[in-house]
Amino acid sequence: MRKSDKCVKNVSIIGGADGPTSIFIAGRIGKGRRPFKVRVKNMLYRQRRRRIAGRIRPRFHSLKQVAAFMKREYGAVELSWEGLEYQERIAGLKEMLIIQNKPELLEGLAEVKHPEEYTKEAMEEMVRQIERRSEAIARIPDDQLTMDFHVYQIVIDGGRMEVEIDYLWDVFGISYSGSKKAMKELRKISCRLYLYYGVTEEDIKEESKRYSSLLTALASAD
Repeated sequence: MRKSDKCVKNVSIIGGADGPTSIFIAGRIGKGRRPFKVRVKNMLYRQRRRRIAGRIRPRFHSLKQVAAFMKREYGAVELSWEGLEYQERIAGLKEMLIIQNKPELLEGLAEVKHPEEYTKEAMEEMVRQIERRSEAIARIPDDQLTMDFHVYQIVIDGGRMEVEIDYLWDVFGISYSGSKKAMKELRKISCRLYLYYGVTEEDIKEESKRYSSLLTALASAD
């Protein structure tokens, strides 16, 4: 696995602007089969995804409409562009977008070489490559990648949610944290937001990222 999904909750960071600098796995642990309980859980999850996939129908709204919906239904507040959290998140998204869409700006640093064996030395070298790439991206002028990035926050008792949106790049990502009780409620809110954002017929046909994010959110819900 070399990249993160904006909604997968195992080894990746949840969110639409997750920093690629944080994503790597230190190889497989052992060569045996996965425990029986894990295999059963994975099988049930795949069955759930297939069942939910069969019920998804075209119904969608624009990101502008999603933002208005969040404010109206959940009192979402936009974070200041000058705040540290906003700056960290936009830096992460800028890095992801350049790697995916404008790798030529990095002059050969876009692709991080993954070693055949994940030894300590190999991991350290991979981290150095990632750091060099991040430093190169930070030096790229903002006018080389136009963005319209916003972060909205929803706060409930015991938890909070951040929703990242870029209106130019059609980025929509959700992350949340809090107590066990709050997480359950935030997960419901997340599903409702993904459902409201929805998918088009083309998304379903092509199994786009937008479709995959919706399916993952619904399949991961309690």
